[in-house]
Amino acid sequence: MNKEPEIRNTYKIHENGKVGEVQIADEVVAVIAGLAATEVEGVASTSGNVTNELAGKFGKKNLSKGVRVLVSPDAVSVDMALTLDYGYGIRETAKKVQEKVKLAIENMTGLQVKEVNIRIAGVNIVKE
Repeated sequence: MNKEPEIRNTYKIHENGKVGEVQIADEVVAVIAGLAATEVEGVASTSGNVTNELAGKFGKKNLSKGVRVLVSPDAVSVDMALTLDYGYGIRETAKKVQEKVKLAIENMTGLQVKEVNIRIAGVNIVKE
């Protein structure tokens, strides 16, 4: 059974003829963004329910759900759909997510983040 190679966008961040090169798949950048966003207090999940999916199985496709990245040679643009917990301010929470995602991508990859666009897809109402 011949399996066709998976086509993925990758980006060189380091090239050295003697040692080698480092390439990052665009999906990896999306996973970093998704994880960083869910670490912010008040964020219930990205588009899918990341918390429940993580408990059941570990997979990078699940972690990038609701996150789209566009990586150009000079900058990264991120679009995210989030579900927030009820009771948290949308403006404040979104700003924290933008800052956290930008910092995480820049620190982990060395790529420059141009913009982080947030779309609020829902509100999680938890009854105690």
